[in-house]
Amino acid sequence: MSPESAASLSPTAAQIWRRARGLLFAAAVLTVSGVAIAAIRSGPEYGLLDPRSPDKHGSKAVAELLRKRGIPTDVVTTSAEAERAADSKTTLLVTDPDALSRRQTSELRTAIQRGGRTVLVAPGPTATRALTPGARAATPTPVELTPPDCDFPPALRAGDAEVGGVRYRVTSDQADTCYLHRSLPSLVRLPADDKGGSDRTGANAGDTVLVGAPDPLYNQRLAHRGNASLMLQLLGSRPHLVWYVPSSSGSAADSDDERGLLELLPGGWSWAAIQLFIAAVLAAFWRSRRLGPLVQEQLPVSVRASEATEGRARLYQRADARDSAAEALRSATRRHIANLLGLSAAEAHSPLVLTSAIASRSPGDSADLNYLLFGAAPVNDAELVRLADELDALERLLSPVAPTTSRPTDKERT
Repeated sequence: MSPESAASLSPTAAQIWRRARGLLFAAAVLTVSGVAIAAIRSGPEYGLLDPRSPDKHGSKAVAELLRKRGIPTDVVTTSAEAERAADSKTTLLVTDPDALSRRQTSELRTAIQRGGRTVLVAPGPTATRALTPGARAATPTPVELTPPDCDFPPALRAGDAEVGGVRYRVTSDQADTCYLHRSLPSLVRLPADDKGGSDRTGANAGDTVLVGAPDPLYNQRLAHRGNASLMLQLLGSRPHLVWYVPSSSGSAADSDDERGLLELLPGGWSWAAIQLFIAAVLAAFWRSRRLGPLVQEQLPVSVRASEATEGRARLYQRADARDSAAEALRSATRRHIANLLGLSAAEAHSPLVLTSAIASRSPGDSADLNYLLFGAAPVNDAELVRLADELDALERLLSPVAPTTSRPTDKERT
């Protein structure tokens, strides 16, 4: 292909713009949308049970009620802050005990020993075993309106409340067990093991309260039946409330408790990895198989036969593939001669049949014909050119009518 033709196929600036403008427009839309969403959501966002959140699963309502009763609420997000803020005049609420690391749990145990009240919201088996040795978590149950079924004063005054979730098995005889579900309580108060003692309200000494479900603390559920009364009594028994909302940044601060990569992966990841590996092997096997014969595809541009022949010959020459070039010439000649003599495609590649048919039409040595059509590969380019000339002469000899058009040169044939 000439340099002028190659240059004409190069895309112009206008063509590049027409092809890329759709992608550029989509990228611009995505960028503007991302910036708009980030701007809209750039305000403060809070999680579940956050006393600053007015959402339906936030807890701003109970914090406001406590504030009106003269009980301030301090929000902390690390176990170190919770430990420093806890004392005998403090109620410490932990919204997600199961999210605590080992170091955070250790610091929280220190805060519990300060003598105040600690309220744990829906602690699971691990958190319950680490923070409350006198209780064990059992199978959860649905949250529903439940009577107190105990003589713990805050529960008695609150009456029916929406309690459920995690149930607990208690070994201490001094524990208060309320809101039973299948004979197991969903609210437990464990008194502290000290010599000072306390009354049933826990106002004079430390205690720990386990609440099986967070529902009574939600803004949308606080006004239902005895939920508000129960939460206000549990959280308002001390003059100061510390609301501990564990955060990811607080967990990252515990450098001594960092987990490895495999520990951070969710359960069942090994089975998923095995399935992905099997799928990859099957996909590779499927793609590696030939699902049918090769399909000839139309070229995107028209190329003259002489140019294609010359290009193929140059590839043969560059690879020093005289054997392949000679076989291509001989095979084409055999097919052409067989067509002239009325032989089948299979007979065109049979030395005995083809040479006998040629000998019957043109006198000559059959040994020379056999070498010419089925012989060894040329050892140099000169022999390859001579072979092309002899094959061309044989075709001319057997053609019934002399061609009127110019035939390809030896260079084009090879």
